[in-house]
Amino acid sequence: MNASELLITASELAALLSNPNLRVIDCRWALTNPSFGREEFDKGHIPSAQFMPLEPAMSDEAGERGRHPLPDKERFAATLGAYGIDSDSSVIAYDDGSCSFACRFWWMMRWVGHADVRVLDGGLHQWTKQGLETAVEAVQAQPCQFEVRPSLTKDCGPDDVLGVEHKLIDARGYDRFLGQNESIDHTAGHIPGAMCYPFDGNQGTDKRFKRETDRFQTLGADESIVCYCGSGVTATNNIMALLLAGYPEPTLYPGSWSEWIEDPNRPIEREEGSPA
Repeated sequence: MNASELLITASELAALLSNPNLRVIDCRWALTNPSFGREEFDKGHIPSAQFMPLEPAMSDEAGERGRHPLPDKERFAATLGAYGIDSDSSVIAYDDGSCSFACRFWWMMRWVGHADVRVLDGGLHQWTKQGLETAVEAVQAQPCQFEVRPSLTKDCGPDDVLGVEHKLIDARGYDRFLGQNESIDHTAGHIPGAMCYPFDGNQGTDKRFKRETDRFQTLGADESIVCYCGSGVTATNNIMALLLAGYPEPTLYPGSWSEWIEDPNRPIEREEGSPA
């Protein structure tokens, strides 16, 4: 997949806003403040955008499957239909600029078989930086039916993470990966054998995705890669970055660390002396 199939620039999106088949989804969210996304959306958003929260639209309730387990495909399809998204829709997702929540939605759209979906490169940060106008009024698209089709992505469960030939990549920060600082999940550390590629290294100060490939140079061009994070959100940012770097599409472990630690029999690694 090339960059134009994955990302769209702010100016390109602005030129498409009159397209009746376009659906713009605002995915802004904060893990520590569930009200953040909606509050920011109400203050201003891209014209015609609709707000879609990570919880509950893009995840099931937290539990043994992790903090943000994937919803049933049919439930997600019903959500998409309520937003006026059908098989003919051209869909653009954005957030405040981290692109992780937008990438989660992008990945999920492809998970239910929809190819015409892209992420706004740089998010709302780039939109406002270029002086493009925002709106405060909310729009409601005409509900329709979204048909689930064969998945365009790859995912795996906890039983598939170890003991197979692939590179396992953790998108969390080094401190959480090493087990030095765990402020979100109840157990610190990482899955044995994983390598740490923090998702926030994928974008520059302008919040746009970097195009150089040297960040992943330790990975073979044809290696099988599995991406995980804390709860299956920021890992999708790494999947986007790897695709932009020309790698074959990685597999997502959606339950990620927050699911992995729910079974005490699963092994973990952490830096010696780190808190449990």
